Amino acid sequence: MNVPLTPVRFLRYAQEQFPSQPAVVCGEERFTYAQFAERVGRLAGALRESGLKAGERVAFLSPNCHRLLEAYYGVLEAGAVLLPLNIRLAPHELAYILNDAGATVLFLDQAFVPLVDSFRKSTDTVRSFFLLNGTPHASWLSSENYEDLLASAQPYSTGIMQFDENALAELFYTSGTSASPKGVMLTHRNVYLHAIDVALGFGVPPEDVHLHTIPLFHANGWGAAHFITVMGGKHVMIRSFDPLEVLRLIARERVQSCFVVPIMAQAVIHAPQRHEYDLSSLKWMVIGGSASSPTLVREVKEKLGCDCFSGYGMTETAPVLAISRERAGTQSKGQEHYERQAMTGYAIPGVEMRVVDATDSDVPRDGRTIGEIITRADGVMEGYWKQEQTTADVMRGGWLHTGDMATIDAQGYTLIVDRKKDIIISGGENISSLEIEKTLVAHPSVYDAAVVPVPDEKWGEVPKAFVVLKPGEQATEPELLEFCRAHMAHYKTPRSVEFVAALPKNATGKTLKRELRKKHSAEQAAQEALATRG
Repeated sequence: MNVPLTPVRFLRYAQEQFPSQPAVVCGEERFTYAQFAERVGRLAGALRESGLKAGERVAFLSPNCHRLLEAYYGVLEAGAVLLPLNIRLAPHELAYILNDAGATVLFLDQAFVPLVDSFRKSTDTVRSFFLLNGTPHASWLSSENYEDLLASAQPYSTGIMQFDENALAELFYTSGTSASPKGVMLTHRNVYLHAIDVALGFGVPPEDVHLHTIPLFHANGWGAAHFITVMGGKHVMIRSFDPLEVLRLIARERVQSCFVVPIMAQAVIHAPQRHEYDLSSLKWMVIGGSASSPTLVREVKEKLGCDCFSGYGMTETAPVLAISRERAGTQSKGQEHYERQAMTGYAIPGVEMRVVDATDSDVPRDGRTIGEIITRADGVMEGYWKQEQTTADVMRGGWLHTGDMATIDAQGYTLIVDRKKDIIISGGENISSLEIEKTLVAHPSVYDAAVVPVPDEKWGEVPKAFVVLKPGEQATEPELLEFCRAHMAHYKTPRSVEFVAALPKNATGKTLKRELRKKHSAEQAAQEALATRG
């Protein structure tokens, strides 16, 4: 009889093989795998004793901490479904997700009591609110906090053969940048196989020391909860990203690996105090969440002394699909090496990726022809929660259609050129905003950049760049436009550059281009109104 595939097995394996090994470091608290597993069992017991039914959704609203990590195992051990919430969402967005998911229990960090209080009356299904830390003072909070629950509960362990590997394990909501957030359903089998695939694809070593720089509610963060555990690694938690704290923890805990989004990598390498810390333990840093650039990959390698490459995935794929670390037969040197490791990359084990045209036929593997990435993989979601038609639309033909437009070369390396909705069509030519952005950040004075289409009477639309300069650096619009013309085809060069103090970002570090488009429209309307009055 086949043993069900469930991530619960990862912690059980680690408990058996590495009981005295350090499992979690969270602030000044430290837990071995034996202690971590004991706490997870008590969480499962507390949930069962509270009357939680199998399949019910248990939500957590928390920054990175050991309690949230415990939920990745304890909630599943209790037979329920984990629903991690994005702590940066607005009250109405959180209420929408809780109601849509039908969550019955909400655990929340003390810092979010006012936030939850502002919307809790509009939640239809949550019957219990538990504080993760601190003393419950609000009347609507349970009188017992998380630690009280664990202290009074009996540890609970489900018989491994009782798990259904095709049952829902985790429910994550998309960012909802273009519509209401959608619940992505990941099964026990999805989560288990994804972790094995990533451990193989990344070559995660036994007893790795991993710094959770990415929030565990984010696609780039939650996978590490599983593959680090099965390898007996040490989870180093950081409550919120701070470059100095990242440097301190790398030095103190001898961190070997971490995942970051581009803006995090930039903040770490440009931290003035970087030279004060011993970073020699750091082996690799993966940049994901949004497109990286060869310039950033090179700076990480040179300034942090570790291997740096890109990772690609999405919420719907659990999340990792591809990595860009160079492999046998593709090694290169100098700028070509950094360009290769900044690519979207090749599929990890357990993943099939294709780049197809509008008829779902494969495009030539020439590194030039643009098509859409489609995939089928161990980690591809079961579907969207309560959205059968949307699921059918995106999963047509048995392949998940990602909406990412890319090229693919003879070695199977993909390179995303843009989201389908962000391709700029100027005078009939397709222009990649990502290509322009990578060119701009290669300028020595540029810290960050974003490019959006703006209306143009002659060409239909043209690229406009929003640029953030590095502290103390200067550059002019003509200078940056000339830099672009020297490094790319002239028709791709932005028609204008606007300097801004910062780019609008969502909770996962992605640039909110819709806000930039709104900003341009508002400025244009104001100029037209002023001209009319004149």
